[in-house]
Amino acid sequence: MLYYIDKYPKAKTSLLTWYNEFLKQDFHTFNELKEVHGSASIVANNRVIFNIKGNDFRLIVSVNFRQLAAYIIWFGTHKEYDKIDAATIEFDTAILKYKAK
Repeated sequence: MLYYIDKYPKAKTSLLTWYNEFLKQDFHTFNELKEVHGSASIVANNRVIFNIKGNDFRLIVSVNFRQLAAYIIWFGTHKEYDKIDAATIEFDTAILKYKAK
């Protein structure tokens, strides 16, 4: 999460708000998630797309509803999102090597 906050400081508050709210919930189905995050949409492989900071940023999260587990696959601006395929983009391993400032 710090990787994305440092990369996109304008999204910090909105991204942390989403993160804290998401952690408080147990979603067993996409419909349950959608009740809380109305603008969320689902694509292949249980990837859920969230609008962050209005519609300025997009967040792609892989959600395993059975195991109540999730991980962030990708985060970026709406303009960057328009250039990727949300269903197939791979997890950015650069985040694993990131050292917070």
